[in-house]
Amino acid sequence: MATSLFSSSSLPYRFQPNELKIGIVVADWNRHITEVLKKGAVDTLIAAGLDKNQILELTVPGSFELPHGAQILFSRECDAVICIGCVIRGDTPHFDYVCEAATHGILRVGLDASKPCIFGVITTENEQQALDRAGGKLGNKGSEAATAACWMLAAANQH
Repeated sequence: MATSLFSSSSLPYRFQPNELKIGIVVADWNRHITEVLKKGAVDTLIAAGLDKNQILELTVPGSFELPHGAQILFSRECDAVICIGCVIRGDTPHFDYVCEAATHGILRVGLDASKPCIFGVITTENEQQALDRAGGKLGNKGSEAATAACWMLAAANQH
């Protein structure tokens, strides 16, 4: 079961899910982990009041491609995009390059779109740490990313 930080009282702003469209771009690399994170995000968005048809999903090869996937979803008129990936450290510096590119790319896409582009990428030393963050003892970071998207959308709609 996905953990959810979402409740109407947990956000400092009023969240109105009507007519919103939220994208979720998911890295296929480490799929056994990213699918659990995606489920946590979807479950949280539905708990927040969105219908399944308000959630657009896109799969990309890996975390490096998440920023471009987010751009694609913003071009489909999403109000926010949640980027979900999992990068596990290996024996080469590849981990550092992928994490840095994903981090900066996701930030840039959100700023360029002037819309929430949420960083839901877990970066861990080993697979167990990733499993702990994907529905394990440390909750579901996909659910937390969906909560962040709701929070930012609510903040943007304050008058």
